[in-house]
Amino acid sequence: MLSVCLYLFLLLCLLNAVMTTPQEKQEQQQSSPQVMAPDGGWGWVVVGALFVASALVFGLIRSLGIFFVEFVQYFGESAQAVSWITSIGVAVQQLFSPIGTAACNVYGARPVVMIGGFLSGLGFILASQATTLSHLYLTMGLISGIGWALVFTPIIASVMQYFTTRRSLAMGLGFTGIGLASFAFSPLFQYLVEVYAWRGALLILGGLSFNMIACGALIRPIWNPKAVVKAKTSSNHNKCSRIHECFEISLLSHRGFLTYTLAITFFNAGYFIPYVHLVAHSRHIGFSEYQAAFVISVTGVADIVGRVVSGWASDLGKMRMLHMLTVWTGLLGIFLLLIPLGVTYSGLLVVSLAYGFCAGAMTPLAFAVVPEIVGMERMLGALGLLQFLESIGGLLGAPLSGWLKDYTGSYTVSFVAAGSFLVLGTLITSTLPHFWSCTSPSPPSPKSSQDASMEDGLLKQPLPSVPEKLCPLDDIPVLR
Repeated sequence: MLSVCLYLFLLLCLLNAVMTTPQEKQEQQQSSPQVMAPDGGWGWVVVGALFVASALVFGLIRSLGIFFVEFVQYFGESAQAVSWITSIGVAVQQLFSPIGTAACNVYGARPVVMIGGFLSGLGFILASQATTLSHLYLTMGLISGIGWALVFTPIIASVMQYFTTRRSLAMGLGFTGIGLASFAFSPLFQYLVEVYAWRGALLILGGLSFNMIACGALIRPIWNPKAVVKAKTSSNHNKCSRIHECFEISLLSHRGFLTYTLAITFFNAGYFIPYVHLVAHSRHIGFSEYQAAFVISVTGVADIVGRVVSGWASDLGKMRMLHMLTVWTGLLGIFLLLIPLGVTYSGLLVVSLAYGFCAGAMTPLAFAVVPEIVGMERMLGALGLLQFLESIGGLLGAPLSGWLKDYTGSYTVSFVAAGSFLVLGTLITSTLPHFWSCTSPSPPSPKSSQDASMEDGLLKQPLPSVPEKLCPLDDIPVLR
């Protein structure tokens, strides 16, 4: 299904290229950084690319719990040791995100995403020949993780650049790929493992991941990379300043950004634990293999609904996105605490449905809130640094859960710890500057200096008015 959707988008791309005259192409390439986001058009194709890429990154990560049981049995290792495979992959994806965003600032998103798609598939293909856990750490963890880093954040940033007033809805629709993959991949992977064993299944996943190369090809840049614009408009743009601007190092002294990063780190520590251990937990309390896989599938369906509802509700403008995010993360933490109480299959399904809905609802908002905190002009670098700093949560969350299972003999304490991380992150979010204000604060603007670039000047120019119900950030030009 994913491949069919992808190739339909490629057909649209080809048709659009045929219908676009050379003069129009030249005008698009020479477009000024001051151009407003189109809020539609080819942006919906980029949303489709995000849909497929997110399914093949985090939708796949969520379904690796099927392989968790197989790896424990085949290698004879502890749950904690096997949990490091997923944790390393998630952590590397986040650790290398600043490199991915910096590369986008220099070369643009298209080549970066295409290289990332190749590395993602290569990691799984090499993992199919693994003889030790260390081999899986290196392939599924390191190589695929680097590929995911070069794919995920650049595509998110590309969608944000195409949308302003409908940004949350676009993000929510794009992220539904994760929920759909969670629904479809778990039983599919279980079937592939039974028919081809885990080695053959990983080989198939490697080929499936190569579709992300085509996702990168669909990204049509609408502005020049930020580093290129800076270099053309600033006479004293040396190598150090280029590195500083590409990585947005100044955000490390931004109080709001650091506070939000700490909260996201705690979210990250608990968010992935059910996707790593929920299948194993279901089998541990006596359910069959397919019943356990169906629990993840049900979670995926609720995830899809949650993402669409969250994006639609936030675009109504009735409630600040930051406040809506805290509602979903607080509820997510509570439902994580309730998972051990689902001792019957119907009870486990109900809690998993609620958990999946809240998990899906919070994800698009976790990224869409970033421009409200740091400003749109620093969004790309902020996304990279955010994932880099939060990686400690993804690295330690699942292994800690596995250690707690090995120590206690059940996954009850593991899910309690996961829920506690989400609740603590929600409390930290409430300490953000201007959090208790009912209206969004004025968007941050670049600090004025003698060597301010032309781009900074453009950001300070007055912009067209928009309806009052829209967030003030929605009328800011989106820059590379």
